[in-house]
Amino acid sequence: MTLQATATSQSATQPTSRQNLNGALLMLSAMFIFAILDALAKYLTQYHHPLQVVWVRQTGLLAVAVYFLIRTSAAILVTEHRLLQSARGICAALSACFFIFGISYVPLADATAVTFVAPLVVVVIGALFLKEPVGIYRWSAVFVGFGGTLLIIRPGFESFDWFLLLPLIACIFFAIRQIISRYLASSDSVATTICYTAIVSFVILCPAAYMVWEAPESWTIIMLMIVLSVLGGVGEILVIKAFQQGLAVVVAPMHYTILIWTAIYGYLLFGHLPDGLTWLGGIIIISSGLFTLYREQVKKGQGS
Repeated sequence: MTLQATATSQSATQPTSRQNLNGALLMLSAMFIFAILDALAKYLTQYHHPLQVVWVRQTGLLAVAVYFLIRTSAAILVTEHRLLQSARGICAALSACFFIFGISYVPLADATAVTFVAPLVVVVIGALFLKEPVGIYRWSAVFVGFGGTLLIIRPGFESFDWFLLLPLIACIFFAIRQIISRYLASSDSVATTICYTAIVSFVILCPAAYMVWEAPESWTIIMLMIVLSVLGGVGEILVIKAFQQGLAVVVAPMHYTILIWTAIYGYLLFGHLPDGLTWLGGIIIISSGLFTLYREQVKKGQGS
């Protein structure tokens, strides 16, 4: 799961076609990297506790925070919303934990497809708790998208896997994190939000990782952990740069390409190939998410 709150940081100036293309390419690159990241995380959970793997993964985000702090100063941590920033960090940690626990049990592509419902969960939370106006079109997209999720999870069927609920729970925490990001976007910079998220999530994961920590068995595992951390940082930076370059309506849909890569890595590394219903459910969720994004752009256009 990736940082998408950066879309709110775009300036009022409309990007050029070249900038939109660059943004899309950066996002495609980020999804390629995040798919490798998820495959590595799944592989490492065969040797180490998922909490240890989550902690290693979060060190990459912490490195991004350190990068921002070095480039600016500690003043970047000044905010009037420390409680909300901390809550976002907690949601980030919980989202990562549930997702990596999930992929330790279920195929990569299945877990990834389930998380695509996050934008629809954001719509529901925004409507129920923030009283955001949601029209019939977006509510329809939400119901259709959740229908796609049921096709993947298949509750009540013999093929139902309880562990697929873990990435769904991760998706809910991710959605809450995005709602908080919307509120913070008007007062705090992207750098401030990322720094708080990285520091808070890292700190609260430290005790959990300490309790389950086991020394890596080989240099290969050590190197894979280092790669996991580095790719986590690189992927986050690419997402930030992508939204800084191009319009969200151009960049955000590239996120769905991660399903292609996770399906490939899942098959090559673990012998998992999504079945027809999983692909169908993924296509339905993606279509619903794209339609929701389109309706949000229409709404913004009408309000401008």
